[in-house]
Amino acid sequence: MAEENYSKSFFTPKNILIYLIVGGIIYALVYYFVLAPKGGYSSQTNYPATTPTSQTETPKMMSSMTVALSALGSSGETGTAILSEERGKAKVVISVTGEPAGAIQPAHIHIGACPTPGKVLYSLTNVVAGTSETTIAASLADLKAQLPLAINLHESAAMIKKYVACGDLK
Repeated sequence: MAEENYSKSFFTPKNILIYLIVGGIIYALVYYFVLAPKGGYSSQTNYPATTPTSQTETPKMMSSMTVALSALGSSGETGTAILSEERGKAKVVISVTGEPAGAIQPAHIHIGACPTPGKVLYSLTNVVAGTSETTIAASLADLKAQLPLAINLHESAAMIKKYVACGDLK
C-alpha cells in the first residue's frame, strides 16, 4: 500500500511537468555540448566569412570584359573577345568576321600591347569558322593584375608571325 501511495505522489501532473522541463534542459545541454558541430552556431546554410573594408574602399567585382579585336594590316578581320569568369577561371570567347574561308587561326593572350605584343602568356583554342572558346587557368583579376596584355589572332599556324587582328585587355 505504501508503494501504491508513492507511485501516486511521484506521477502527479505537477511532477510530470517538472520532469519534462528538466529532461528538455538536459537534452538541450547534451545537444549543445556534445552533438552540435563545434565552432558555435551553425545552420544549414554556410555563409562566407566577411572581411571588413574601409568606408572608402569599394569592392570591384569583374564578371566579364569585352575586348575589341581590330584588323592589322590589310587582313580585314575584326571581332570581339568576351572574357567571363566561371569557377575562378577565365573563359575567353572569340568571334571574328572577315576571315578567309576554311581558315584555322591560332589565338593567344600575349604580354604587352597591340600592335606588337610580346611573348605568349596563354594559348587559346584556334579560331575556326570565326569562333573560339577557351577556359584558362587564371581569373579575370589575375589577368587584370598582369596588364598590359593583348589578345592576338594569327593568320595560320604556318604564318604564326603574321598577326591579323589584335585587341588590348583593359
